[in-house]
Amino acid sequence: MQIWRGVDDVPADLGRTVVSIGNFDGVHLGHAHVLREARRTADRLGVDTVVAVTFDPHPMAVLRPDHAPPTLTSIETRAGLLERAGVDAALVVAFDRDVAGWSPEEFIDRVLVGTLHASAVVVGANFRFGARAAGDVATLAEAGASRGFETVGVALDGGPQVWSSTYVRQCLATGDVAGAAEALGRPFTVRGTVIEGDKRGRELGYPTANVPIPPVDAAPADGVYAGWLTRLDTGERYPAAISVGTNPTFDGERERRVESYVLDRDDLELYGVEVVVEFVDHLRGQVKFEGVEALIETMDDDVRRARELLA
Repeated sequence: MQIWRGVDDVPADLGRTVVSIGNFDGVHLGHAHVLREARRTADRLGVDTVVAVTFDPHPMAVLRPDHAPPTLTSIETRAGLLERAGVDAALVVAFDRDVAGWSPEEFIDRVLVGTLHASAVVVGANFRFGARAAGDVATLAEAGASRGFETVGVALDGGPQVWSSTYVRQCLATGDVAGAAEALGRPFTVRGTVIEGDKRGRELGYPTANVPIPPVDAAPADGVYAGWLTRLDTGERYPAAISVGTNPTFDGERERRVESYVLDRDDLELYGVEVVVEFVDHLRGQVKFEGVEALIETMDDDVRRARELLA
């Protein structure tokens, strides 16, 4: 799949396309529903290329930084999910104050017509775009009538609460990773490179692979989960008990991390390895223990329950 990091990266000889537009953060079931319609529209029109137009950073990070939502997926992860949803190429528009000021007509002429040569534009029925969100599906349909593309507005029958990135973030904020997975159509994941930690887990009999959580990225609420760890260099996938948080039992730690104990394995060397951590179910919230013995006893129980859930 091709990723174009701006309109200047789009090949000049690009033929006709079917375009879908959105943040596509998470590429949840609602997004997948719209993208399936884009693929069907392309097949009906005899168009080979479906393009997803997305934005980086999230528009709210520019317009109202204090209210910007945490990011569910990196552009690289998002691109892989878009490809699996039937997209052939992604145009990543660098969102800044200049782009925020484009009128709906300017966005249509610059991106959809002038760059992507759209034969059709497929969006969710509640889609808004352009300066002050002045454009909608009707705007696209009116412009398409004179510019040579058709517009398809897709009703999201799953409902805005379930089929939305906001809903996924709400689930994660309460530790409801099963609810997030239901809306995403797959488990929520965190991707990163394993760093060297303080080795407390190894001392306690539970060595962990530690992945830091950037402040702008979404993650489940602090607590313990059952899930899977996959190393991307070999593709090996392991069942794991996963802790999210700052280890409150021990003083001095402030950086949030995802710490994965691969069940019944203490021989893995994962430092410097890029991994994906999948969250399957919530086991408990984060607790500050009075002593190491109580912590180990609870960790024993966490591992037992994780093993049962993942069997």
